[in-house]
Amino acid sequence: MVKHIQVFLKEDVFSLGKEGELVEVLPGYARNYLLPQGLALRVNNSILKQVEHRKAKEAERQAILRDEAINFRIALDTIDRFIVQKPTGGGKLIFGTVTNADVAEAIESATKRSIDRRDITVPVVNNIGLYKAQIKLHTDVTAVINLEVVSN
Repeated sequence: MVKHIQVFLKEDVFSLGKEGELVEVLPGYARNYLLPQGLALRVNNSILKQVEHRKAKEAERQAILRDEAINFRIALDTIDRFIVQKPTGGGKLIFGTVTNADVAEAIESATKRSIDRRDITVPVVNNIGLYKAQIKLHTDVTAVINLEVVSN
């Protein structure tokens, strides 16, 4: 039966873990590679306290980010709709489609706050009209906005 030892990673190690994590490895791997290369430290009481302190700070930071995301979702909900202008070819059909970058630009112009376009999910929009788009503001917070596509 092989006994594993616990080490604290000082740097990211491929296929093992990220910086600041506690991982269990075989003693030979730790003794022959991780410790001499300066990639890890043996775990002791002071390192465990540091890890707990880091986890508490990270949890506090995530709670603050979540509260900001909830407040921004409330602000987005108070705005009735965001307007995106696209050229049309006559009737209701638009040239091209409405992209998530177009929606991000409309939100930024209305709220003066930038949003990463990769966090926006837009349905396929080929006609003038009202649509709903989803915005992922945080891992736990998603906003749904009304999007109005109008002709230039």
